[in-house]
Amino acid sequence: MRDPVAGGQKRILGLDVGLRRIGLALSDPLGITAQGIETLVRGNLKRDLARLSRLAEENDVGLFVVGLPLHMSGEDSRQGGWVKEFAVRLEQRSRVPVRLWDERLTTVEAARVLRQSGISIEKRAKAVDRLSAVLILQSYLDSLPGANDCPNG
Repeated sequence: MRDPVAGGQKRILGLDVGLRRIGLALSDPLGITAQGIETLVRGNLKRDLARLSRLAEENDVGLFVVGLPLHMSGEDSRQGGWVKEFAVRLEQRSRVPVRLWDERLTTVEAARVLRQSGISIEKRAKAVDRLSAVLILQSYLDSLPGANDCPNG
């Protein structure tokens, strides 16, 4: 059985947190697929947390999955420190649990996919964070028990 937040059919919101933007992706109610929903332009921390808390409430979110930037060796990166702090603050503000998830190479993969799709450089820059959030969330969803089970046997 798939998890979507322990069988309660809550959605999961995936985040690719950057200094200037936060890419957002939302799971379907069954926790099978991730869809990009928007790219949030960062303001101040208080405003960002309020917006994410509101999105969680509006979409019946039971879990945030936040991409954690790590070095290729698996060690923490400099960005990882402030992403962890952001995750702690998000959980406190929203009262929704947060899970950190390895995001190594997601931005590189997102940029590659967008480049190969023929999207203009300007549009790519606006879409890369959202697609990175989709890749982070889909990786998490695919790791859940039952993720590879065929629904019809």
